[in-house]
Amino acid sequence: MIWIVILVLVMVAMACSIIYLTNRIGKIGFVRKISRENKKINKLFSIVLLAMIIAVATVFLNFVNAIIIILHLVVFWILCDLIGLIIIKIRKKKFNTYYSWIFAVLITAIYLFIGWNQVNNVVETNYKLTTEKDIEPIRIVQFADSHVGTTFSGKGLEKYVSEINSKNPDVVVITGDFVDDDTSIDDMRDACKALSGLQTKFGVYYCFGNHDMGYYGKKNRGYDGNDLIKELEKNNVVVLQDDTVLIDDRFYIVGRQDKSVDTDYYKRDDIREITKKLDKDKYIIVLDHQPNDYDNEAESDADLVLSGHTHGGQLIPITFIGELLKINDSTYGYKKMKNTDFIVTSGISDWSIKFKTGCFSEYVVIDIK
Repeated sequence: MIWIVILVLVMVAMACSIIYLTNRIGKIGFVRKISRENKKINKLFSIVLLAMIIAVATVFLNFVNAIIIILHLVVFWILCDLIGLIIIKIRKKKFNTYYSWIFAVLITAIYLFIGWNQVNNVVETNYKLTTEKDIEPIRIVQFADSHVGTTFSGKGLEKYVSEINSKNPDVVVITGDFVDDDTSIDDMRDACKALSGLQTKFGVYYCFGNHDMGYYGKKNRGYDGNDLIKELEKNNVVVLQDDTVLIDDRFYIVGRQDKSVDTDYYKRDDIREITKKLDKDKYIIVLDHQPNDYDNEAESDADLVLSGHTHGGQLIPITFIGELLKINDSTYGYKKMKNTDFIVTSGISDWSIKFKTGCFSEYVVIDIK
């Protein structure tokens, strides 16, 4: 229901944006000159020009990103118009030429180029955690939301495997959305094969995200979640679905099924039940793709919960909407509840939206002492 409301709001905003931009494009000097000040021709030319902009953005990116571009353009155009009005009041004289559109287009282009750059240039983010439990230091490298095929191919993942190896991880964890609904079967296999190159002391562990199983069935991309499991396991990745693994007799990794499996007929296991029989003197790490079960996870005696899913909020205007609407317990970064540390990564890649204006793409290095 919440997502339907959001979709309706976006469509309303888009409709208002088209009306606003059509009006403003008509004020541009060369448009007025071409239309010879004829209102009907001016309006028609403005609509055609705006439609061409949307069409080009859709062809080179997709319709979702065309909407993102238009909405940002409107926001910056309104701001430029307001600034222009303030300047006119100060100088007490109107400008002979309508300049706002030039600044609006330039600012939008620069701003979204930065957003595109922040998606495609992956950074390393470090966390240093402490525990009262008597364990030797552990180094974890976490990544999530690779959505293979969006910003890099299956073979392109090899670059990040090399970077992760250079961090000398004790363990690597993948917290969901390794592939996307549009990830080809070849890219999926190449990505799984790339994971076989990871060099760790204690292995690679994976939990499902909401896109990994595929929303549209096996026919859409040629494989399903079971095929993905086979390829991951073939390449030495341990797949955890409400399972626990004791490592080196000193810490557990618990991998949860994704919340998206919950229906009227099936529920994933309660995290408190999963950890009930574990030795609480040992450090407990929980992998849970969606960061929205914090209360139960804090009560489960988990020491650390690692998630993805939110893409760090993706865009500045929607950075914290998930928390405001109670969809997620956290959007990005570190949080502590009771004795449990929570970390949400912004993801190593992207999905349909090709811009991140609220964060960078990343992989996470966590040192526990």
